[in-house]
Amino acid sequence: MARVNAGDVAHRLGRQAEAVCRRYLSAGCKHGNYWLVGDTNNTPGRSLFVRLHDSPKGAAGKWQDAATGEHGDLLDLIRLARGLTEFADVAEEACAFLSLPHPEPTPLPNKLVRAAKGSADAAKRLFAMSQPIGRSVVGTYLHHRGIASLPGPATLRFHPRCYYRAGEGEATQTWPAMIAAVTDLDGLITGVHRTWLAPDGADKAPINTPRKAMGNLLGHAVRFGIPGEVMAAGEGIESVLSVREAVPGMAMAAALSAAHLAAIAFPDALRRLYIIRDNDPAGDWAGDSLVERAHAAGIEAFVLSPERGDFNEDLCAHGLDALRANIRGQIAPQDEARFLDYSA
Repeated sequence: MARVNAGDVAHRLGRQAEAVCRRYLSAGCKHGNYWLVGDTNNTPGRSLFVRLHDSPKGAAGKWQDAATGEHGDLLDLIRLARGLTEFADVAEEACAFLSLPHPEPTPLPNKLVRAAKGSADAAKRLFAMSQPIGRSVVGTYLHHRGIASLPGPATLRFHPRCYYRAGEGEATQTWPAMIAAVTDLDGLITGVHRTWLAPDGADKAPINTPRKAMGNLLGHAVRFGIPGEVMAAGEGIESVLSVREAVPGMAMAAALSAAHLAAIAFPDALRRLYIIRDNDPAGDWAGDSLVERAHAAGIEAFVLSPERGDFNEDLCAHGLDALRANIRGQIAPQDEARFLDYSA
């Protein structure tokens, strides 16, 4: 074939970015100015995002996989999606695509429709704009809390300048933040939880309310692992991650508050539930309510109690070995052999 200018082809592909995505990433979907999909292998998900129109943030066709850090233009995407290695083959595939008739892309309004404040759509946009934890202050913050096993980017991410406003009429600030995806039982994002952090990651940001959630939370949770017959559920992210340090093989969920813990949805396969209790009256109420719901659904329920206010306080004060010893005395013997002996 004739000599091909890669820059020119990439630019022409960018003008058809939505059509490129529909052909090579058909498992994804359009969301605002982006096409979202799991990866370049066309896996369902939301980790990879492709810019569909030129914007101040970049040219149409530029993409990034938040899970792996991979990025590139639409020529790179076609190469990876088709498993090609030689540029001549990539160029031939791209030119063949450009020669086909394509429907006009869905027009982008002069101004993107703004998602309603606090809505599930606003939560999805915030999570999509966030980055993998990497070596960010989120990792520093969690390590300061005694948490060494960092969750993947499908659950926790980092935003370098997340907006914060204490209340109506207050000035908007920006702080680095840990962004957690709140999902339903099918893994679809319904909300996010934000923890604003100090710039050095040593603690939470010095603001009135350093933790806030947004979106549709009822019944949903921040999830770590895929639950089977056994899982654990608690309130706070740090408390649940602390138990996960001691019992890494067990799926867990953070419902973000006592009220939402009491209302968390049960997976169909669940047969035994461990309730990660906070040591306060709200924690007692949530634990009792969840035990009652679980028993009514035919699910065994065990309450795990910390020695201090919550399990993260225990981890920071006493260390991992002591935390594991405390949990060992509270779980069913079959799960002790399955999870704790594995993690010891």
